[in-house]
Amino acid sequence: MATVAFIGVWKSFGEVPVLEDFDLEVADREFLVLVGPSGCGKSTALRLVAGLEHPTRGEVRIGGRAVNDLPPKERDIAMVFQSYALYPHMTVRQNLDFGLRMRKVPRAEIDRLVGEAARTLELDGLLDRRPRQLSGGQRQRVALGRAVVRQPSAFLFDEPLSNLDAKLRVQMRVELVRLHAQLRTTVLYVTHDQVEAMTMGQRLAVLHRGRLQQCGTPLEVYDRPANLFVAGFIGTPPMNLLPGRLARGGAAVAAAGFEVPLPAPLAAAAREAAAEEVVLGIRPQGLSEPRGGEEAGPRFAARVELAEALGHQTVVHVRSGDARLIAELPPGRLPAPGELLELAVSPAALHLFDARSERRLGP
Repeated sequence: MATVAFIGVWKSFGEVPVLEDFDLEVADREFLVLVGPSGCGKSTALRLVAGLEHPTRGEVRIGGRAVNDLPPKERDIAMVFQSYALYPHMTVRQNLDFGLRMRKVPRAEIDRLVGEAARTLELDGLLDRRPRQLSGGQRQRVALGRAVVRQPSAFLFDEPLSNLDAKLRVQMRVELVRLHAQLRTTVLYVTHDQVEAMTMGQRLAVLHRGRLQQCGTPLEVYDRPANLFVAGFIGTPPMNLLPGRLARGGAAVAAAGFEVPLPAPLAAAAREAAAEEVVLGIRPQGLSEPRGGEEAGPRFAARVELAEALGHQTVVHVRSGDARLIAELPPGRLPAPGELLELAVSPAALHLFDARSERRLGP
Protein backbone atom coordinates (compact mmCIF):
# COMPACT_ATOMS: atom_id res chain seq x y z
CA MET A 1 0.00 0.00 0.00
CA ALA A 2 1.18 3.59 -0.52
CA THR A 3 0.44 7.28 -0.27
CA VAL A 4 0.34 9.40 -3.42
CA ALA A 5 1.39 13.05 -3.22
CA PHE A 6 1.64 16.05 -5.53
CA ILE A 7 4.03 18.70 -4.21
CA GLY A 8 3.94 22.09 -5.95
CA VAL A 9 3.21 20.44 -9.28
CA TRP A 10 2.90 22.51 -12.45
CA LYS A 11 2.22 20.99 -15.86
CA SER A 12 2.12 22.89 -19.13
CA PHE A 13 1.78 21.79 -22.72
CA GLY A 14 3.79 24.41 -24.58
CA GLU A 15 2.53 27.75 -23.33
CA VAL A 16 -0.74 26.31 -22.04
CA PRO A 17 -0.82 25.59 -18.26
CA VAL A 18 -2.91 22.53 -17.35
CA LEU A 19 -2.04 22.18 -13.65
CA GLU A 20 -0.90 25.11 -11.52
CA ASP A 21 0.76 24.88 -8.11
CA PHE A 22 -1.03 21.60 -7.37
CA ASP A 23 -0.62 20.24 -3.82
CA LEU A 24 -2.52 17.13 -2.75
CA GLU A 25 -1.87 13.99 -0.69
CA VAL A 26 -3.83 10.76 -1.01
CA ALA A 27 -3.57 8.76 2.21
CA ASP A 28 -2.61 5.10 2.30
CA ARG A 29 -5.68 2.94 1.43
CA GLU A 30 -7.82 6.01 0.79
CA PHE A 31 -10.37 6.28 -2.04
CA LEU A 32 -9.93 9.84 -3.29
CA VAL A 33 -11.85 11.24 -6.27
CA LEU A 34 -10.51 13.99 -8.52
CA VAL A 35 -13.60 15.71 -9.88
CA GLY A 36 -14.15 18.66 -12.17
CA PRO A 37 -15.35 19.67 -15.63
CA SER A 38 -13.62 18.63 -18.84
CA GLY A 39 -10.28 20.37 -19.25
CA CYS A 40 -9.70 21.05 -15.54
CA GLY A 41 -6.49 18.94 -15.38
CA LYS A 42 -7.75 15.88 -13.49
CA SER A 43 -6.73 13.27 -16.09
CA THR A 44 -3.36 14.99 -16.50
CA ALA A 45 -2.81 14.63 -12.75
CA LEU A 46 -3.52 10.91 -13.04
CA ARG A 47 -1.14 10.54 -15.98
CA LEU A 48 1.59 12.26 -13.95
CA VAL A 49 1.25 9.57 -11.28
CA ALA A 50 1.27 6.83 -13.92
CA GLY A 51 4.40 8.22 -15.58
CA LEU A 52 2.64 8.89 -18.88
CA GLU A 53 3.37 12.61 -18.43
CA HIS A 54 6.15 14.42 -16.59
CA PRO A 55 5.65 17.53 -14.43
CA THR A 56 6.98 20.84 -15.70
CA ARG A 57 7.81 21.73 -12.10
CA GLY A 58 7.24 20.11 -8.73
CA GLU A 59 7.35 16.56 -7.49
CA VAL A 60 5.14 13.48 -7.61
CA ARG A 61 5.62 10.93 -4.81
CA ILE A 62 4.36 7.36 -4.40
CA GLY A 63 4.91 5.75 -1.03
CA GLY A 64 7.07 8.69 0.02
CA ARG A 65 9.44 8.18 -2.92
CA ALA A 66 9.87 10.77 -5.68
CA VAL A 67 8.95 9.14 -8.99
CA ASN A 68 9.47 11.98 -11.47
CA ASP A 69 12.29 10.10 -13.18
CA LEU A 70 10.94 6.55 -12.77
CA PRO A 71 9.50 4.78 -15.83
CA PRO A 72 5.86 3.63 -15.48
CA LYS A 73 6.76 -0.05 -15.03
CA GLU A 74 8.75 0.75 -11.87
CA ARG A 75 6.03 2.75 -10.11
CA ASP A 76 3.97 -0.22 -8.85
CA ILE A 77 0.65 1.21 -9.99
CA ALA A 78 -2.20 -0.13 -12.14
CA MET A 79 -4.36 2.08 -14.33
CA VAL A 80 -7.87 1.49 -15.69
CA PHE A 81 -8.94 3.70 -18.59
CA GLN A 82 -12.27 4.83 -19.99
CA SER A 83 -11.60 2.48 -22.89
CA TYR A 84 -11.57 -1.18 -21.84
CA ALA A 85 -8.52 -1.80 -24.11
CA LEU A 86 -8.99 -5.59 -24.07
CA TYR A 87 -7.24 -7.82 -26.58
CA PRO A 88 -10.13 -8.97 -28.83
CA HIS A 89 -8.41 -12.20 -29.95
CA MET A 90 -7.71 -13.35 -26.36
CA THR A 91 -10.04 -15.00 -23.89
CA VAL A 92 -10.89 -13.37 -20.58
CA ARG A 93 -8.33 -15.61 -18.87
CA GLN A 94 -5.63 -14.60 -21.35
CA ASN A 95 -6.48 -10.92 -20.98
CA LEU A 96 -6.20 -11.24 -17.20
CA ASP A 97 -2.87 -13.08 -17.17
CA PHE A 98 -1.15 -11.27 -20.07
CA GLY A 99 0.69 -8.73 -17.93
CA LEU A 100 1.79 -11.42 -15.48
CA ARG A 101 3.15 -13.57 -18.32
CA MET A 102 5.10 -10.59 -19.68
CA ARG A 103 6.67 -10.17 -16.24
CA LYS A 104 7.54 -13.90 -16.25
CA VAL A 105 5.57 -14.66 -13.09
CA PRO A 106 5.55 -18.44 -12.38
CA ARG A 107 2.56 -20.26 -13.88
CA ALA A 108 1.24 -21.48 -10.53
CA GLU A 109 1.25 -17.91 -9.16
CA ILE A 110 -0.48 -16.63 -12.31
CA ASP A 111 -3.25 -19.21 -11.91
CA ARG A 112 -3.70 -18.26 -8.24
CA LEU A 113 -3.88 -14.52 -8.92
CA VAL A 114 -6.21 -14.89 -11.89
CA GLY A 115 -8.46 -17.24 -9.91
CA GLU A 116 -8.68 -14.81 -6.99
CA ALA A 117 -9.45 -11.85 -9.27
CA ALA A 118 -12.07 -13.84 -11.18
CA ARG A 119 -13.84 -14.83 -7.96
CA THR A 120 -13.69 -11.29 -6.58
CA LEU A 121 -15.17 -9.80 -9.77
CA GLU A 122 -17.57 -12.69 -10.47
CA LEU A 123 -15.84 -13.63 -13.73
CA ASP A 124 -15.45 -17.35 -12.92
CA GLY A 125 -17.87 -18.52 -15.61
CA LEU A 126 -16.55 -16.14 -18.28
CA LEU A 127 -12.87 -17.05 -18.38
CA ASP A 128 -13.06 -18.86 -21.73
CA ARG A 129 -15.10 -16.17 -23.53
CA ARG A 130 -13.70 -13.46 -25.77
CA PRO A 131 -14.50 -9.74 -25.28
CA ARG A 132 -17.06 -9.66 -28.11
CA GLN A 133 -19.10 -12.25 -26.17
CA LEU A 134 -19.32 -10.01 -23.08
CA SER A 135 -21.63 -7.18 -22.05
CA GLY A 136 -20.27 -3.71 -21.32
CA GLY A 137 -20.30 -4.31 -17.57
CA GLN A 138 -18.50 -7.64 -17.97
CA ARG A 139 -15.82 -6.04 -20.15
CA GLN A 140 -15.30 -3.36 -17.54
CA ARG A 141 -14.88 -6.04 -14.87
CA VAL A 142 -12.25 -7.75 -17.03
CA ALA A 143 -10.39 -4.44 -17.34
CA LEU A 144 -10.57 -4.11 -13.55
CA GLY A 145 -9.42 -7.69 -13.12
CA ARG A 146 -6.36 -7.06 -15.27
CA ALA A 147 -5.40 -4.31 -12.81
CA VAL A 148 -6.31 -6.35 -9.71
CA VAL A 149 -4.05 -9.32 -10.58
CA ARG A 150 -1.08 -6.95 -10.53
CA GLN A 151 -1.65 -6.33 -6.78
CA PRO A 152 -0.27 -2.79 -7.12
CA SER A 153 0.33 -0.32 -4.32
CA ALA A 154 -2.15 2.11 -5.93
CA PHE A 155 -4.98 1.97 -8.46
CA LEU A 156 -5.57 4.80 -10.92
CA PHE A 157 -9.03 5.04 -12.54
CA ASP A 158 -9.60 7.46 -15.44
CA GLU A 159 -13.39 7.80 -15.92
CA PRO A 160 -13.82 4.00 -16.13
CA LEU A 161 -17.65 4.07 -16.11
CA SER A 162 -18.25 6.67 -18.82
CA ASN A 163 -19.09 4.10 -21.50
CA LEU A 164 -21.73 2.28 -19.44
CA ASP A 165 -25.48 2.89 -19.40
CA ALA A 166 -27.10 4.47 -16.35
CA LYS A 167 -28.11 1.22 -14.63
CA LEU A 168 -24.71 -0.40 -15.15
CA ARG A 169 -22.94 2.72 -13.86
CA VAL A 170 -24.82 2.48 -10.56
CA GLN A 171 -24.04 -1.24 -10.32
CA MET A 172 -20.34 -0.71 -11.10
CA ARG A 173 -20.10 2.13 -8.58
CA VAL A 174 -21.22 -0.28 -5.87
CA GLU A 175 -18.80 -2.96 -7.10
CA LEU A 176 -15.84 -0.56 -7.14
CA VAL A 177 -16.52 0.63 -3.59
CA ARG A 178 -16.91 -2.98 -2.46
CA LEU A 179 -13.68 -3.92 -4.25
CA HIS A 180 -11.79 -1.11 -2.50
CA ALA A 181 -13.09 -2.22 0.90
CA GLN A 182 -11.97 -5.78 0.12
CA LEU A 183 -8.53 -5.00 -1.34
CA ARG A 184 -7.77 -2.03 0.98
CA THR A 185 -5.60 -0.38 -1.67
CA THR A 186 -4.99 3.32 -2.36
CA VAL A 187 -7.31 4.54 -5.13
CA LEU A 188 -7.09 7.76 -7.14
CA TYR A 189 -10.26 8.03 -9.24
CA VAL A 190 -11.01 10.65 -11.92
CA THR A 191 -14.51 11.63 -13.01
CA HIS A 192 -16.44 14.66 -14.29
CA ASP A 193 -19.65 13.23 -12.81
CA GLN A 194 -20.21 14.86 -9.42
CA VAL A 195 -22.87 12.30 -8.43
CA GLU A 196 -20.31 9.55 -9.04
CA ALA A 197 -17.78 11.51 -6.99
CA MET A 198 -20.17 12.11 -4.08
CA THR A 199 -21.24 8.48 -3.83
CA MET A 200 -17.81 6.85 -4.18
CA GLY A 201 -15.11 9.03 -2.70
CA GLN A 202 -14.00 9.11 0.91
CA ARG A 203 -12.65 12.54 -0.01
CA LEU A 204 -13.16 14.76 -3.05
CA ALA A 205 -10.57 17.01 -4.65
CA VAL A 206 -12.41 19.54 -6.81
CA LEU A 207 -10.40 21.01 -9.72
CA HIS A 208 -11.14 23.96 -11.98
CA ARG A 209 -8.86 25.42 -14.65
CA GLY A 210 -5.87 23.52 -13.36
CA ARG A 211 -6.17 24.60 -9.75
CA LEU A 212 -7.36 22.72 -6.67
CA GLN A 213 -10.49 24.47 -5.40
CA GLN A 214 -11.34 22.38 -2.34
CA CYS A 215 -10.55 19.02 -0.79
CA GLY A 216 -12.71 17.33 1.84
CA THR A 217 -15.28 14.65 2.52
CA PRO A 218 -18.33 14.68 0.21
CA LEU A 219 -20.53 16.20 2.93
CA GLU A 220 -17.94 18.85 3.82
CA VAL A 221 -17.71 19.95 0.21
CA TYR A 222 -21.49 19.90 -0.21
CA ASP A 223 -22.35 21.65 3.07
CA ARG A 224 -19.49 24.18 3.06
CA PRO A 225 -18.37 24.88 -0.53
CA ALA A 226 -15.19 26.96 -0.48
CA ASN A 227 -16.14 29.21 -3.39
CA LEU A 228 -18.70 29.93 -6.09
CA PHE A 229 -17.35 27.31 -8.49
CA VAL A 230 -17.62 24.48 -5.96
CA ALA A 231 -21.06 25.68 -4.87
CA GLY A 232 -22.37 25.58 -8.43
CA PHE A 233 -20.63 22.35 -9.43
CA ILE A 234 -21.34 20.06 -6.47
CA GLY A 235 -25.01 19.21 -5.96
CA THR A 236 -27.85 17.93 -8.14
CA PRO A 237 -29.84 20.01 -8.94
CA PRO A 238 -27.20 22.74 -8.62
CA MET A 239 -27.30 25.51 -6.04
CA ASN A 240 -29.18 28.69 -6.95
CA LEU A 241 -26.66 31.56 -7.06
CA LEU A 242 -28.16 35.07 -6.92
CA PRO A 243 -26.07 38.26 -7.18
CA GLY A 244 -27.14 40.76 -4.53
CA ARG A 245 -26.16 43.44 -2.04
CA LEU A 246 -26.13 43.59 1.72
CA ALA A 247 -29.12 45.40 3.24
CA ARG A 248 -30.19 46.50 6.74
CA GLY A 249 -26.61 47.12 7.77
CA GLY A 250 -25.54 43.62 6.78
CA ALA A 251 -28.42 41.80 8.42
CA ALA A 252 -30.02 40.82 5.11
CA VAL A 253 -29.33 40.37 1.40
CA ALA A 254 -31.39 41.97 -1.36
CA ALA A 255 -31.33 39.68 -4.41
CA ALA A 256 -33.67 38.77 -7.28
CA GLY A 257 -36.26 41.31 -6.22
CA PHE A 258 -36.72 40.08 -2.64
CA GLU A 259 -34.91 40.46 0.66
CA VAL A 260 -33.58 37.56 2.71
CA PRO A 261 -32.61 37.99 6.40
CA LEU A 262 -29.25 36.39 7.16
CA PRO A 263 -28.61 34.04 10.08
CA ALA A 264 -26.36 35.71 12.65
CA PRO A 265 -23.12 33.86 11.67
CA LEU A 266 -23.51 34.82 8.00
CA ALA A 267 -24.35 38.44 8.84
CA ALA A 268 -21.30 38.68 11.09
CA ALA A 269 -19.04 37.17 8.41
CA ALA A 270 -20.37 39.58 5.78
CA ARG A 271 -19.77 42.59 8.02
CA GLU A 272 -16.27 41.37 8.90
CA ALA A 273 -15.38 40.95 5.23
CA ALA A 274 -16.90 44.35 4.38
CA ALA A 275 -18.39 42.73 1.29
CA GLU A 276 -21.18 44.95 0.01
CA GLU A 277 -21.65 42.99 -3.22
CA VAL A 278 -22.34 39.35 -2.48
CA VAL A 279 -23.76 36.22 -4.08
CA LEU A 280 -26.53 34.46 -2.20
CA GLY A 281 -26.58 30.69 -2.54
CA ILE A 282 -29.76 28.67 -1.92
CA ARG A 283 -29.92 24.92 -2.38
CA PRO A 284 -33.09 23.82 -4.26
CA GLN A 285 -34.14 21.95 -1.12
CA GLY A 286 -34.20 25.31 0.66
CA LEU A 287 -37.08 26.58 -1.48
CA SER A 288 -40.54 25.21 -0.69
CA GLU A 289 -44.22 26.08 -0.86
CA PRO A 290 -45.23 27.38 2.59
CA ARG A 291 -47.86 25.34 4.40
CA GLY A 292 -50.56 26.62 6.73
CA GLY A 293 -49.55 26.85 10.39
CA GLU A 294 -45.89 26.34 9.51
CA GLU A 295 -43.21 28.92 10.19
CA ALA A 296 -41.42 29.84 7.00
CA GLY A 297 -38.69 32.21 5.96
CA PRO A 298 -39.14 35.11 3.55
CA ARG A 299 -41.55 34.46 0.69
CA PHE A 300 -41.57 35.52 -2.94
CA ALA A 301 -43.62 34.86 -6.06
CA ALA A 302 -42.15 32.91 -8.98
CA ARG A 303 -43.58 31.68 -12.27
CA VAL A 304 -43.09 28.05 -13.32
CA GLU A 305 -41.13 27.45 -16.53
CA LEU A 306 -40.68 23.67 -16.27
CA ALA A 307 -41.61 20.94 -13.78
CA GLU A 308 -39.83 17.56 -13.75
CA ALA A 309 -41.51 14.69 -11.91
CA LEU A 310 -38.80 12.30 -10.67
CA GLY A 311 -40.98 10.08 -8.51
CA HIS A 312 -39.40 10.80 -5.13
CA GLN A 313 -39.45 14.55 -5.77
CA THR A 314 -40.52 17.21 -8.25
CA VAL A 315 -37.86 19.58 -9.57
CA VAL A 316 -39.37 22.92 -10.57
CA HIS A 317 -37.61 25.56 -12.68
CA VAL A 318 -39.04 29.00 -11.97
CA ARG A 319 -38.41 32.64 -12.80
CA SER A 320 -38.62 35.52 -10.35
CA GLY A 321 -37.92 38.86 -12.02
CA ASP A 322 -34.70 38.39 -13.98
CA ALA A 323 -33.58 35.43 -11.88
CA ARG A 324 -34.06 31.77 -12.74
CA LEU A 325 -34.19 29.36 -9.79
CA ILE A 326 -34.68 25.67 -9.11
CA ALA A 327 -36.85 24.36 -6.26
CA GLU A 328 -37.49 20.82 -5.03
CA LEU A 329 -41.11 20.08 -4.13
CA PRO A 330 -42.61 16.95 -2.57
CA PRO A 331 -43.77 14.17 -4.95
CA GLY A 332 -47.29 14.27 -6.34
CA ARG A 333 -47.30 18.03 -6.91
CA LEU A 334 -46.68 18.89 -10.59
CA PRO A 335 -47.18 22.61 -11.23
CA ALA A 336 -48.10 23.59 -14.78
CA PRO A 337 -45.87 25.86 -16.88
CA GLY A 338 -46.95 29.46 -16.35
CA GLU A 339 -48.39 28.78 -12.88
CA LEU A 340 -47.55 31.33 -10.21
CA LEU A 341 -46.04 29.81 -7.07
CA GLU A 342 -45.35 31.28 -3.67
CA LEU A 343 -41.99 29.99 -2.42
CA ALA A 344 -40.45 30.32 1.03
CA VAL A 345 -36.71 30.46 1.69
CA SER A 346 -35.28 28.34 4.50
CA PRO A 347 -32.63 30.35 6.41
CA ALA A 348 -30.77 27.11 7.17
CA ALA A 349 -30.21 26.53 3.44
CA LEU A 350 -28.43 29.85 2.80
CA HIS A 351 -24.83 30.28 1.69
CA LEU A 352 -23.04 33.58 1.14
CA PHE A 353 -20.08 34.43 -1.11
CA ASP A 354 -18.04 37.56 -1.73
CA ALA A 355 -18.87 38.65 -5.29
CA ARG A 356 -15.33 39.90 -5.97
CA SER A 357 -13.17 37.15 -4.52
CA GLU A 358 -15.87 34.45 -5.01
CA ARG A 359 -14.82 33.00 -1.65
CA ARG A 360 -17.28 31.66 0.90
CA LEU A 361 -18.28 33.92 3.76
CA GLY A 362 -19.17 32.45 7.11
CA PRO A 363 -18.27 29.31 9.04
